[in-house]
Amino acid sequence: MINHKEKKISLFERLKKKILFWFHLTNEPVIKLYNGYGNDKTIIVFGHVLRLSPLARKNYRKNILNNSYGLLRLFMVKPYVSVSLQLQWDETIYETKTEDDGFFKFEWSPAISLSPGWHSVKVHLKHGGSDIKPVETAGEFFVPYKYQYAFISDIDDTFLISHSSNLRKRLYVLFTKNARSRKPFEGVVNHYQLLASTGASRDTFNLFFYVSSSEWNLYDYIFEFAKNNKLPKGIYLLNQLKTFRQVFKTGQNNHKTKFMRISRIIEAYPTQKFILLGDDSQEDPNIYSAVVEHFPQNVHAIYLRHVVKSHHGRVTEIVEKIKSTGIHCCYFTHSSEAVIDSKQIALISPD
Repeated sequence: MINHKEKKISLFERLKKKILFWFHLTNEPVIKLYNGYGNDKTIIVFGHVLRLSPLARKNYRKNILNNSYGLLRLFMVKPYVSVSLQLQWDETIYETKTEDDGFFKFEWSPAISLSPGWHSVKVHLKHGGSDIKPVETAGEFFVPYKYQYAFISDIDDTFLISHSSNLRKRLYVLFTKNARSRKPFEGVVNHYQLLASTGASRDTFNLFFYVSSSEWNLYDYIFEFAKNNKLPKGIYLLNQLKTFRQVFKTGQNNHKTKFMRISRIIEAYPTQKFILLGDDSQEDPNIYSAVVEHFPQNVHAIYLRHVVKSHHGRVTEIVEKIKSTGIHCCYFTHSSEAVIDSKQIALISPD
């Protein structure tokens, strides 16, 4: 028989869920599983577990209030700390735990070499107490085809117009636009699609990594933008999750972690040649120059978009430094210039 205290708790929980639903939030446990990657020896799958998170956005109206709240919701998150997760692959169960920010990673060696392409995987939340409901989420990881090149691209101001060098303008665009109303640079989608198919057969494509200083909070936002604009499907490696109090510092991260993430990618594919794509709005020129110093045999070419007039002189010096190592570097203003350059160095077909 339910006593008065239990009735009050039950009523409070129902009211709480209703209020959260009005604000398009949920306090049900959620596993955010991102696209993983691997090779013949190692597979890596990663994500976050959240105890408070936004519901998936369904309507993309051109309304400033809707768009502003849509962005704010992405930072209304609370992670689950030290909860256990399981992944089963080839009759073997792998376990891991979430970190302080809810992040988790599975890394394992498959017994049998996997065919190139996308592979499905499921992760479930191991029951860790009465307050955690069992949850299972499906995701994918990519094993690349044995083609000549793979690509590592920045996001903000490389293909997505973001005004990264100006916090006021960046926040204005984030708060007033949405993932479907934001715009890519003219011609950039065509360039990326051509790069994705270079040397590939009709039904396959090259491996793309999207590495950014933007937080994991913006993953769904960026993923929807890329999907809506038909950018090549790829693996996203973003920066540490932020809380609501840090929303106005979005994108203002320590860029050193970006170098580390790029290094891990190259180390996962030691025989692969990479093309790096970035811009001059923040630290890409310095980061890519450091990548060249550490992995000269793995970098085939670098593309840097010129978006900040005052940075031109400094970045030109870095470009010349990169070129002096024998690595091709294209510093361009419009994507049509990058396409012409890619044809000239046989990255894409002259047709």
